[in-house]
Amino acid sequence: MADTIADVRYKVAMANRVLSACGLATGHRLSLGHASMRIPGQPDQFLVKGRGYQMDALPAMKPEDMILCDLDGNMLDGPPGSTQCFEVKIHSCVYKLNPGIQSVVHVHPTFTVLMSVLGLPIRPMAQEGVQLVAKTLPLYPHTRTIQTDEEGMDMATQMGKHKAILLQGHGATTRGADLEEAVMNMLNLEEQAKMNYYALSALGPNYPFIPETLVAEMSNRTPLAELPHFRDPIARAKGQPRVGGVWKYYTELVSKDL
Repeated sequence: MADTIADVRYKVAMANRVLSACGLATGHRLSLGHASMRIPGQPDQFLVKGRGYQMDALPAMKPEDMILCDLDGNMLDGPPGSTQCFEVKIHSCVYKLNPGIQSVVHVHPTFTVLMSVLGLPIRPMAQEGVQLVAKTLPLYPHTRTIQTDEEGMDMATQMGKHKAILLQGHGATTRGADLEEAVMNMLNLEEQAKMNYYALSALGPNYPFIPETLVAEMSNRTPLAELPHFRDPIARAKGQPRVGGVWKYYTELVSKDL
């Protein structure tokens, strides 16, 4: 059964809270960033955090605060006194160019910002999120707020088929097939950026990282259900167990008052 627009309002509010709870929008950046999701069955519309709230902070977002927009970034519905997020074109343009994408996230995490300004690629440093940075991510070479259609399309075009793009001195944008993927991509990107910065500080620009050969080893593995020691347990469980505990934990943590 497809999500209703009320379901999407709830999920988008929750995703914005998760971004803050996970440390991607805290302190003086508490109101900086936004997650969005398309409306199922209405791919030309999406819900996103806006601006103009009495309490404009990601951890305070509620379902009724979410702004309904079209793919040109026009506001179709929202609470009195609010507007779209100022960078609504980040979302609308990524959706325009990628019909299969269902969620977009933009925030300003500290280590991602640092690496974008240093101009060094974020290299694979840990298993978690390794595929995200296995190929050098594109860098949008501007720090300005993305406000126009030209700017949004420029960023979305440079993003191409990558799941993330760095914005110089301005964080990053990630996307996903759902909110969980888009948010987890941003979490993994920031962790990889942090490890890169630590390694750079310790050893200089020629620090080691996980080579392409080891990254390739993680693909095309024998399915667990075909391994003799997993065959029976997975059969009894009627499928391979789910492992997305991070998203489930944080969504439950931040949604207690929703």
